[in-house]
Amino acid sequence: MIHDPVYLSGSRISSEPQPAAAGGYPLAALPRRDMIVILVSVALIIGIAWLYLIHLDHQMEPAAVQDQMMAAMGMSINTPWTAADFFFTFAMWAVMMVGMMGPSAAPMLLLFTAAQSKRGNRGASLSAGTFGVGYVFVWTVFSAGAAIAQWALHQMALLSPAMTLLSPRIGGAVLVAAGLYQMTPWKNACLTHCRSPLSFLMTHWRERKWGALWIGAHHGAYCLGCCWALMIILFVVGVMNLVWVAALAAFVLLEKVGPYGTAIARISGAALIVYGAIMIA
Repeated sequence: MIHDPVYLSGSRISSEPQPAAAGGYPLAALPRRDMIVILVSVALIIGIAWLYLIHLDHQMEPAAVQDQMMAAMGMSINTPWTAADFFFTFAMWAVMMVGMMGPSAAPMLLLFTAAQSKRGNRGASLSAGTFGVGYVFVWTVFSAGAAIAQWALHQMALLSPAMTLLSPRIGGAVLVAAGLYQMTPWKNACLTHCRSPLSFLMTHWRERKWGALWIGAHHGAYCLGCCWALMIILFVVGVMNLVWVAALAAFVLLEKVGPYGTAIARISGAALIVYGAIMIA
């Protein structure tokens, strides 16, 4: 219904720009109770995701040691995947994406809920949940693609028991590709949307029943465009290397909410290219 540039003003969407601090920044419209509910919910979801990853890591360690021993004895460890193997790999990626992307999505979620409250929507918290479903859906699709990629690498015997690429040249090529993408206009455009939540809502607002779902999915698509190259680094450092998972999650948050996010993205891109080139050489 509303797809043209819009601005949050008072209790309705206005076509005139308003200073962010004039009359109260949009977050000021968010009731304290709703803010607490959203922050606690996001924290719980992220916490549960990380608890699952830690549990999974502990479950996988004995199996990885056993695989390494079998490989040392010359025994094959590249057994074909079953449907259950694929499902649990997909679930691992999906939960990992929730744990990694949840913190950086929280500012947009709060601002969206504040906008709903300004419009007098009594179901603002419910709309926030719908927004979150749309956002998570995009990363769930990515997780399916990552699981397929992992299955293909396993079938080609290119992954170690620790789920890292065995070939330094392929690993280096992945890092170079990720570094190059960090410096492209596409990365910059997506990062700009992620770093400007108010501007995003101004230009992508939708009404009607499924408006919140559409906005959440659209924001998730920009976040995917911003961060997918960073996610594939996990194939180089270890898909379930939780230290790197946490480091990448912190880096994504820094890119999106830090004062020098764009510069950090470019510097990291250059570093990835150099290190990838070293691995290839």
